[in-house]
Amino acid sequence: VGLYLWQHVFEGPLEPADVTAQWREGSQNIGKTHFSFITGPSVVPGYFSVEAEHVVLVLNGREEAKVAHATQWLLYAQTLVQARRIQHVAVVLLGNEQCHNEWIWPYLKRNGGFVSLLFVTYDYPLANEEDIFQWPLGVATYRNFPVVEPSWAMLHSPRSYLCNFLGTIYKNSSRETLLEILKQDGLDKLCWIAAREQWQPQETNESFRNYQDALLQSDLTLCPVGINTECYRIYEACSYASVPVVEDVMTPGDCGNSSVYHNAPLRLLKTMGAPFIFIKDWKELPSLLEEEKKKSLQEKIQRRRKLIEWYQNFKALMRQKFVNTLENSFLPSDKG
Repeated sequence: VGLYLWQHVFEGPLEPADVTAQWREGSQNIGKTHFSFITGPSVVPGYFSVEAEHVVLVLNGREEAKVAHATQWLLYAQTLVQARRIQHVAVVLLGNEQCHNEWIWPYLKRNGGFVSLLFVTYDYPLANEEDIFQWPLGVATYRNFPVVEPSWAMLHSPRSYLCNFLGTIYKNSSRETLLEILKQDGLDKLCWIAAREQWQPQETNESFRNYQDALLQSDLTLCPVGINTECYRIYEACSYASVPVVEDVMTPGDCGNSSVYHNAPLRLLKTMGAPFIFIKDWKELPSLLEEEKKKSLQEKIQRRRKLIEWYQNFKALMRQKFVNTLENSFLPSDKG
């Protein structure tokens, strides 16, 4: 989530280019603020110089082991605040997929802590646009998903497949239903489908190339829900101008309640007008693919352009919002 923020949203430089490097850094100016970014396994609490007065910590709170590590960072930042070495702290949090993020509450300023701003992934129901903001999940940078520059061919070439789905099929999930529906009508012949029984966190070079090819060679990318409705696949499909077909249902847990928030799940993307195809049930897929077959290349080119423009604009707006929120909260306003 940190690399997505820096390389994809901020379009910031990072040296060395080697993704396995122990320590990587970059800096740039946006608005009236100078940002410097450091990342890598060698960046641990207590072992970096804080020359800045304001710090943004990018933390992983996805599961208990990660929370323990994130807490160490918060305790370190707390000592720096108490020693007046730094003035302000914001956190960008890769939240828990069921939105169980209670552990961070005591650290928030509103609860007597020192964290002024929290940007958190998934439809966190406590996001209020004042001090807690929803943040996009982005692409799987841990699998080294790259910043993709749209090419002429990406936008204009005919694509070999109507749709793709490469992923894990969980027992008794809607993904099983999706696969059955595709096989039933022989639609799996028109789509690039590669299903596996077991989730694998690490890609091989070949599986990753296959995945990128599938996105580049299909007009639609099927995005069934996993543990959460929001997944990396949605943003990765946007990178290659393959329209996400998103299963628009709430997943179990404490994320945005769709009876309260009419546009949950994926509130952030919907609010930003994402040009995706949202479906409530995979039974809608056969008729959707029938429509897709009738589309001319010209129509598809227009749709790809619209998707790429939307995605670039989305990242630029998120960058603007992030910078403005930090500046308004951290920097004293100039009194003329």
